[in-house]
Amino acid sequence: MRTELALSADDLARTRFAVSPMWEVVTSLRVLARPAVPAPHRHWAAQVRPRLAAAGPAVRRLAALVPPAGHLPDFLTPVPATAAPALAAELAAITATSPDRVRADLAVLAAERDGRLPAPLEPLRNDPAGRLPLLAADLEAYWDIALAPYWARIRALLDADVLHRARQAVGHGTARVLGDLHATVRWEGGALRLTGRHCAVDRLDAAAGLVLVPSAFAWPRVLTRTLPPDPPQLAYPARGLAALWEHRPAGTAPEALAAVLGRSRARLLAELDAPASTTELARRTGLSPAGVSQHLTALRAAGLTSAHRAGHAVLYARTALADALLDPERAALPG
Repeated sequence: MRTELALSADDLARTRFAVSPMWEVVTSLRVLARPAVPAPHRHWAAQVRPRLAAAGPAVRRLAALVPPAGHLPDFLTPVPATAAPALAAELAAITATSPDRVRADLAVLAAERDGRLPAPLEPLRNDPAGRLPLLAADLEAYWDIALAPYWARIRALLDADVLHRARQAVGHGTARVLGDLHATVRWEGGALRLTGRHCAVDRLDAAAGLVLVPSAFAWPRVLTRTLPPDPPQLAYPARGLAALWEHRPAGTAPEALAAVLGRSRARLLAELDAPASTTELARRTGLSPAGVSQHLTALRAAGLTSAHRAGHAVLYARTALADALLDPERAALPG
């Protein structure tokens, strides 16, 4: 299917970028729902799937709502109100969704499954207003396990993409930006032309503008949301994705960093290439669990680690600042 999104001068003037936590929630759920996880995300999926398996019915409800292919419920991706909305703001928008909108999305899901809605979604269809707060809690629980420990890394990728596009716009104009988003997207004759679509894209009755959303998990496709009266959204794969989950050999840390932080703390930062618990870090490093906890507390106070609850465990992750300290040359590269 080939579709096009006509853009007026006013639309172009109102085109903007946004980094959306909910787009990453929805697209990452779809990645995990596939029988074979795409190669760029296998390292991540191998870490989060066991944690999600222990999370209980919340993940099963979300799996029913976000299938591996077909319709993605539009109410799960509200238009970002700012360039970088917090997850809480987007969850509030979802909770405020009208019952008619929820039922319309669920009707599409049912139609794609021979008219049958998965049983876990029946309560949501019967009482949208009453069940949306539970859905928001499910989404937040998923975020805490699957995305929050990795958000510094993901956010750095998305911010770098936006910076690159902004530089393109300054040097070459908006047309270059729109034509360089993806192989299936072209700017031609006053319209954004999209190929390989499974659904139509129409801006009839939509608000002015276009919201461009870089995504770590949309790859290899471009996803669209056109739901009047909102402006259209286009979620596209962020550039640099191949390096997102690049692994740093465990146990290595720059000597200069060890001289500042001490070898134990520098080693712990290096070990946090992937989020890990205190127990796991103690096993890997040979430090006592109490010693690891003390060091992590100090690193967190300095803004170098963050802590995230995943079920009964607490996972520690490096922040973007810590990544830059471990690899200053890469951090200095232009976006």
